Amino acid sequence: MRDIAEGLKSWRAAGVSFALATVTRTWKSAPRQPGASMAVSADGTVLGSISGGCVESAVYELALDVLAEGTPVLRTYGVSDDDALEAGLTCGGVIEVLVRPAGAEPYPELDGVLDDVLAGSPVAVATVIDGPEPQVVTGSRLVVTGDTVRGTLGEDDVDGSVTGQTRGLLAQGTTTVVHTACRSGRRMGEVTVFVESFAPPPRMLVFGAIDHAGAVARLGKFLGYHVTVCDARPVFATSERFPDADELVVRWPHQLLDQVTVDESTVICVLTHDPKFDVPLLQRALRTPACYIGAMGSRTTHEDRLRRLREAGVEEAALRRLSSPIGLDLGGRTAEETAVAIMAEVIALKWNGTGRRLAGTDLSIHH
Repeated sequence: MRDIAEGLKSWRAAGVSFALATVTRTWKSAPRQPGASMAVSADGTVLGSISGGCVESAVYELALDVLAEGTPVLRTYGVSDDDALEAGLTCGGVIEVLVRPAGAEPYPELDGVLDDVLAGSPVAVATVIDGPEPQVVTGSRLVVTGDTVRGTLGEDDVDGSVTGQTRGLLAQGTTTVVHTACRSGRRMGEVTVFVESFAPPPRMLVFGAIDHAGAVARLGKFLGYHVTVCDARPVFATSERFPDADELVVRWPHQLLDQVTVDESTVICVLTHDPKFDVPLLQRALRTPACYIGAMGSRTTHEDRLRRLREAGVEEAALRRLSSPIGLDLGGRTAEETAVAIMAEVIALKWNGTGRRLAGTDLSIHH
């Protein structure tokens, strides 16, 4: 929903009624991940995508039905030999889609959720997709932030359990389905809840205001990172040279790293390949929990860098975290091709990819 938040905000301000379709679960080779959303207004206008085109038409019709009926619907779409020409996924995957009415009355909390999403504030929405009624009602929801909870799922015990699980998922930035117990008469039932987490975008720190840094910043921004470019030389670190950066900092790189928060989602790209910048910066970077730390340079530069870091007291276990020379072997030459190689390595490490050609393997396409 983050991708269509601006459009949804405009619709809400104009009083437009719409249905919101969201992927809740996927199996096999699904084209989009849980959380992918598409909105359909009463006049037939569409925002977003849930499958890259495979089942959009069927979900579009379902969304119009949901708008007319006012009741949320959970629907599964797949493909088999018998229905390959019907609505389904030609890639062979299966997706589960929750379609909800999202006008002012059916979804009053949405304005606050959109405000948080657009402001980059952590917020999660927990929506019941199955459970014993009337204890819980399909479509009821909790909106959870760092210190507040709005709404109810119908039972205090269920609210407490789901709130705790949702806070944990929000801290990880994870969107998924969770389960909790609920008493239904004399028996215990199960409530299935879809949790959408909208955590702030992950941080990318790019050190060294060179041409390659401009290309990396562009691609990092495209992939959803909050990009900071840092260089100690003000003549190079300018908005004209780095229009895609969210932040430009003129400072010695290691000084910036001492002052920013680095977590498990942070990407650090060291493109300076100058020992006076690299060594103090990498000493600090390798002590952080950053998910990726890459450094540019030739193999000769890399060996010299390792020697200097060892002399500075960096242990071998920490050095093994360093991606250097940076990037995958794509054979590229230009700054843009190099940026693709760098970000391809970031993606591969994030999702445990091999970096090999899919055509030459029989591995799962979606890990």
